[in-house]
Order: sequence, then C-alpha cells, then structure tokens
Amino acid sequence: METTDKAIDQIANPTPMQKVINPTPLMQQAVNPSPMQQAINPSLQVIDQTPMQRVLKPENPLQQLIKHDRSMITMSDDNMMVKQIQATHAPDGREFDVRPLYQLVEDILNRATLAVDPSISAAQTRIETSQDRTYEANFTAVLEALSFTIDRISCEIAYKSLGGGDAHATTLSIFNQLSSYSWDAKLVLTLAAFAVNYGEFWLLAQIYSTNQLAKSMAILKQLPVILENSGPLRPRFEALNNVIRAMMDVTKCIIEFKELPPRYISKDVPALAKGLTHIPTAVYWTIRSVVACATQITTLTSMGHEYWISSTSEAWELSTLAHKINSILDVLKKQLALCYQHIGEKIDAETFQMLQNLFQSIHIDNMKILRALICPKDDVLPLFEGSTKRRVNIDVLRRKNVLLLISGLSIPHDELSILEQIYNESRVSGNRMENQYEVVWIPVVDPSVVWTDAMQNRFETLQATMTWYSVYTPKQINKAVIRFIKEVWHFRNKPILVVLDPQGKVVSPNAIHMMWIWGSNAFPFTSLREEALWREETWKLELLVDGIDPTILNWVKEGKFIYLYGGTDMDWIRKFTTTAKTVASAARIPLELVYVGKSNKREQVRKCTTAITVEKLSYCWQDLAMVWFFWTRLESMMFSKIQLGMTVDVDPMLREIKKLISYDKEGGWAVLSKGSFVFVNGHSSTVLPTFIQYNSWKDDVPPKGFEIACMDYHNKLHSDSQPCCRFEFPSDFGKIPDNIKCPECLRIMEKYMTFGCCHEDDALNALY
Repeated sequence: METTDKAIDQIANPTPMQKVINPTPLMQQAVNPSPMQQAINPSLQVIDQTPMQRVLKPENPLQQLIKHDRSMITMSDDNMMVKQIQATHAPDGREFDVRPLYQLVEDILNRATLAVDPSISAAQTRIETSQDRTYEANFTAVLEALSFTIDRISCEIAYKSLGGGDAHATTLSIFNQLSSYSWDAKLVLTLAAFAVNYGEFWLLAQIYSTNQLAKSMAILKQLPVILENSGPLRPRFEALNNVIRAMMDVTKCIIEFKELPPRYISKDVPALAKGLTHIPTAVYWTIRSVVACATQITTLTSMGHEYWISSTSEAWELSTLAHKINSILDVLKKQLALCYQHIGEKIDAETFQMLQNLFQSIHIDNMKILRALICPKDDVLPLFEGSTKRRVNIDVLRRKNVLLLISGLSIPHDELSILEQIYNESRVSGNRMENQYEVVWIPVVDPSVVWTDAMQNRFETLQATMTWYSVYTPKQINKAVIRFIKEVWHFRNKPILVVLDPQGKVVSPNAIHMMWIWGSNAFPFTSLREEALWREETWKLELLVDGIDPTILNWVKEGKFIYLYGGTDMDWIRKFTTTAKTVASAARIPLELVYVGKSNKREQVRKCTTAITVEKLSYCWQDLAMVWFFWTRLESMMFSKIQLGMTVDVDPMLREIKKLISYDKEGGWAVLSKGSFVFVNGHSSTVLPTFIQYNSWKDDVPPKGFEIACMDYHNKLHSDSQPCCRFEFPSDFGKIPDNIKCPECLRIMEKYMTFGCCHEDDALNALY
C-alpha cells in the first residue's frame, strides 16, 4: 500500500529532472504503463479507468492548444486582441532590412517540407537555380546581432509547445519579447525562430540515411518510423504546408507594405491607411499559426505517428488557421494593389512632367530626349535595325535628324509601302540629305490591354517589313511616354511623324503630311520648310498628281486637256465620259480622261476600275495604292495648311483643295485642266450639265478659248446650285480644328458627330 501511495505521489508531484527526462505526464504512464515500466516498477499495473478518471486525465499539449484556439478563432471580434498586442508594441526606432532574412527563411521553409504537390518542387527548383544573395557581409553582421533574439524565440516556442500552454498566451509572450521591433520585423524574426526547429527536423529527415550522426539523432526523434508512414501522414503534412505557405505569403505582403516608397505615398493615403490597420491582426494570426505549426511537429515526435494519424482535431485546426490568414491576405493584397496603383500614377505624373521639362530645355544633342522616350529603363540595345535585323545601341541616332513614326500595331499596307519607297529613295539618291535623317518606329499600345501572343506576332510581322529603326519591343515604352505622345503630340491611332532635330528639339509635330506631299524634298521637315514649300506651289494639276503617275505629267507637258474624275456611280461615269468625249470631238481638243476613284469604298472603286477598263471609258489606275496615295496627298495638303494656320478666306489654294475633298463625300466630281492650268473644279451635279449644255456656250469658245468658255458657263451653273459641303475628320486624326469655314460660302460650318462603316477589314486595325 505504501508502494502504491509513493507511486501516486510520484505521479502527482514529478521532480524537475523527471519533467526534463520525460515531459509526458506521468499520470498517463500510470494509466497505461508500458511493459518496460511494469517490469521496472511492479507497482505500476494497468488501472481500469473510471468515468471520473477519464475526465480527469490530462490532455496532451496539442489538444490543449486546440481547445484554446477554437475559442479564439471563432471569436468574431478581434478588437480586444488587437488592443492587447498594440499595448505590447513599443518600437524604439531601430530599423533593419528584413528582406534578406525573409529570403533565408523562405529558402529553409521551401526546402524543409514533404513535397505533396508540384508547386513545392517547383519552388525548390527555382531556389536551386537562383543566385544566393543572403550571405553578403552586411547581412551577416545583422544576423549576428539578431541571433540571440531568434534563439530566444525559438526556445520559447519549443518549450511552450512541449508544455501545452495557452496558444494566445504564448503568442502574447512573443509579442512582449519583440516589443521594440516593427511589425514586419516581429513577423520575420518569429518565422526565423520557427525555421530553426522546423528546418532541423527536415534536415535530419533528408540526410539521416547517408549520415550516421544524423541517423542517430533521427532515431531519437522517431523520424525513421514517421517517414516509413509518410503515406498516411501526407494529408496532414499537406495541411501543414498550406499554413506555412499562407504565413510566408502574408509576411511577404507586409514587407511590401513596409517597402512602399514614402516619396510617392504617405500614410494618410486611404489605400495605405486602411492596409496598415490590418497589419497588427495579420501579424498576430501569423505568429499564432507559427505556434500551432511548432506544436504539430512537437506532437508528431513526442506522441508518435499513430496518434497524429488518428487525431482529426489537428487538421481542423490547421485548415482554420490557413483560412483565417488567407482571408486577411486577400484584404492586404487588395489594399497593396491600390497602393501600387497610386504610386504608379504618381511616378507617371512625375515622368510626364520630366518629359515636358526636357522638351522645353536646350540640349547639346538628342540623347537625353531619345533615352527618355525609348529606353527609360537604361536598356543597352533598345533599337532594332531593320536593314540588318539586329539590335543596336541608341547612340546610332546621336546628333541626327530623327523622324519618330508613331502608330498602333497596324499601319495600312499602302501607307507603309509609299513611306518605304520615299525612305529608300533618300538612302540611294546620293544627294546632300543622304544619311542625315533616320526613322524610328514607336508602336503605341494601350497599357491597360494585356499583351497577347497575337499582338506580339502582329508587331513582329510589321517590324520585319521595315528597313528603318524600330523599338525592340512596345513594352519598353513607358506609360507616361504614351500619355505624352497622346496629349502633347495629339496621337490617336492614325500614324504621325514627329521630327526631332539633332539637339532633340521638336521641329514639326507631324511631318507625315509633308512626307506625302513632297517626299524627301521636304527635308529637314521643319515647319519653316513646310511654309517655304507652300510658297513655291500654285493650284495646278502637277500639285495633284506629282510623284504618282508620270504618264499624266507627260500629257501636261504636251498641253493636252486632262480631266480627272471620281466617284462610284457607274451611270454617272458612263454619261460623263461619253459626253466629255463628244464635246472634245466637237471642239476639236486633245482630251485625256483619268479615273482616280474615291477616298474610301475600296472594293467599289475596284469594281468601277474593272468596268471602266472593260468598257474602255477612260484611262484609270489599276494599282489601287495609287488611288489611295492620290487621296492621302490631297487630305495631307488640307491638314498641312490647317496645321500652319491657313484659312479658306485668305488661301485660294486651300479653298480649292477643300472643295475637291468635299465633292468626294457628296458623289461624283471632275477637275478639268489644260496642261497645268485647272479651269474647273466641280461637283457631278454641275460638271455633267456643263457638257450636256455645250450648245449653250460653244459660241464663246472661239473668242475666249475652250477652257475659259467652259469655266464661265460652269461657274454660272455652280452659282445657281451650290452643293452642300462636308468634311470628315476621323476620330484618330489627332488635333481636330475647333471650327472650319465652308470653301463655297465662307460661313462657319456646323459640327456633327457621325458614325460610319465602309465594310472594310482595315477598320479592325483600330482595335490595336
């Protein structure tokens, strides 16, 4: 009886040494003694447990932790907990860069795991191939200063895990020990402390089969038995990995909050302010999860794998913690994304202002300007040379006249081929302009659009056709640069050609009109050169067809009567050509008729061209690129003069150009000339009646000449019936005039917004 009393007393009051040697409660040994214990002490016999004994039986540490955690996790109000941990927070102002320590911990925790899914192995592979930057001298010094704190937290977690203390109390104890550190430092130091023990566990698991020392230590920790039963344990380890992954993700997010640049975002910005209010809660639940994970591993090694497999409470506990942390992480990520958006807007605004300042300053060369536009990230080879198909340095443009061809990812084939022809002619002409200007293509893509393989293929296909320079990839163009191009240079979607002189100064906001009208003769493509070229021009037929068709220019030299006409109404075309030939025959004048189509409706123009050729009604351009170039040059003449500030009331040439463009929108038309002299520029409603009523003015031909007599009669009909005038400016035109005067009556024209579709595939290009 005395022996039994001694045993019970020994169980109730274990000595300190007994606690150290065997932390498992002795009551459990007494209730279920092992055969060895019974042999050593016969007094320890198996005792049948009464209901009361089962109630009084002490719980294992993990069960105690779970009981406390259930009560805390299900609390809907975290305010009390936040107040408790806020009371422990007293940072002393000392800061250290937690990123290297976090990377080291991440490395340990990614390697120290049972790979239950491919993502873990992938993470390990990335780490294996990554450059190790964690052992720099300055980091080693920081680690030495923090090693005592890490060891102390590690011991605290290990001791409390063995003792089965209150998880909340353990977490608060850690907060008290780390009171002088910032929130991100508290988190990383606690994770480092956990990584020490967790990493040791898995290090032994990975090398015990090849290292005798590791094997002996592994046996003490029951690792061989655990690993032999890794199959049944796999779901439990998966739950453990999920919590660890969530802890690392939330820690990384909090570090990113800490690293936000105060230059661009302050704590009173709503996105950051809201995010910071969630950080204490996030830190608490992450550290609390560290305690739970440490207890899981301690239970596995002390209680045995059979208990770990049979218990369901642990899996519930881990999944609940993972859900809690991930919920907080979602909130933090949302606020962090808003912070990055705010910072991006600030940086873009700063870059935009920097660009404006750069273009207002004087430079010795164009390098600062070009680098700001093309390679703000200091790309060594930002350009792609079209002639050699290789990447080159931006220095190839130093102190040269640079023409920036700005467009979307699509440029109409006709436009590109004509531009290439002009560029190539300037390369081989051998005159003074050779190699004095370069073209650089800058494709502009909406930054909010996700870059796709289809867009990449479209870009590469277009880039391959160019013989000049282009940026290596559209993704290198900064968002602020795109804003500058759109707001300052008025780019929409239609290609523009911005000209920079050798010092980087903008000498023409859009020289594309000069290029279409005069080609390389417009060099150096400045506004002054544009004005000088216009002073040399007059309203004559060569202005309309120069550089398009040498046959017409030969007819001009021969002094023939030449009628250019257009439209897509075949009935009118047949009547006009037949009547014009009849009148010419009656008046005995040499006549040539030229069909030049219409500014749009390409397919209808093609059908008309075929019909005119088959019926032999007149001469026409079989290559529709010539039709496109005729109308593009004509529109460029109008835009060029508008860009220079010209108006129809003071510029007769602009008046005639506008008339012709307007007539094209309202049906058929004709321009009648004798040699260079244009004597009629009229709408179909007046030109055809002029010829039909030839008998009414034929008597004026001998005294006045055919051209003057025809012009006078046409003007009489025109004054009696003036057709409406209409101009269309596409939405991607750029800077649209606030108002425009009618070329017929000189009144300010009414402004409308219209939508149109000519059922052509080129319209799809606007999407890019």
